[in-house]
Amino acid sequence: MELSNLKPKKGARHAKKRVGRGPGSGHGKTSGKGEKGQKSRSGFSRALGFEGGQMPLHRRLPKRGFTNIFKKEYAVVNVAELDRFDDGATVDEAALRQVRLVKGQNDGVKILGDGKLSKKLTVHAAKFSASARKQIEAAGGSCQEIA
Repeated sequence: MELSNLKPKKGARHAKKRVGRGPGSGHGKTSGKGEKGQKSRSGFSRALGFEGGQMPLHRRLPKRGFTNIFKKEYAVVNVAELDRFDDGATVDEAALRQVRLVKGQNDGVKILGDGKLSKKLTVHAAKFSASARKQIEAAGGSCQEIA
């Protein structure tokens, strides 16, 4: 097998619809646009969500609530998951990403106090819950909040 003789599987490719090529094609004369009217004209383009003059769905439905565009989304990590790091290690967002505890985009990491921590760690994070801070410091480690 060589690049020069590769072909798609039979039936994988579909011929483009050629409109306006006579009555025998099935798409002649009006080219599948029907008779007259706004949608049959050349250059016609409908606005997104337009429903022919009927009140569009996005305007018929009631609007509720408020979205705070300044809200901060934190990636959360429990102290039990920090136990996988070596004793005396420094744990920051980069280290958490390396072991896949933090994924995607966020505004920082928040450490929560679920589970037990048995190792002395220096943890750098944007936020700590009170119980997480207490557990980390009880294990001999330290918490440093970063902006």
